[in-house]
Amino acid sequence: MPVASDIERLLRDASLRVTRPRVAVLTAVHAHPHADTHSIIDAVREDLGEVSQQAVYDVLRALTDAQLVRRIDPPGSAARYESRVADNHHHVVCRSCGAIADVDCAVGHVPCLTPSHDHGFVIDEAEVIYRGLCPDCAGAARG
Repeated sequence: MPVASDIERLLRDASLRVTRPRVAVLTAVHAHPHADTHSIIDAVREDLGEVSQQAVYDVLRALTDAQLVRRIDPPGSAARYESRVADNHHHVVCRSCGAIADVDCAVGHVPCLTPSHDHGFVIDEAEVIYRGLCPDCAGAARG
């Protein structure tokens, strides 16, 4: 996990002002990969004390727009955030507990899926979500 000076440099390199909420949110995303917004709010409040939910939402939007974090929208689940943004990877989601893990792209280049018809779109990203049971839930199901 990056230290505070690394977080500040990331913000400056993205032309974002370094503020305590931005540092706290980006630190929380690095510390808690695939965390939902409420988990990030809790982590930020542990670091800063009182901070509004709207402030965290605003920072997450700014960090996403600056491509410092990636927003993941698994179907049927709350939005999640991660700091792994510089590569083409996918996710596996547990159907039972909602745990999420990264899966490296088997093809390696963007987009890793070529659609049968692009309908005139210039495609620059493909989202693949694998679903199944995590080891803990699979073990409990075998019981």
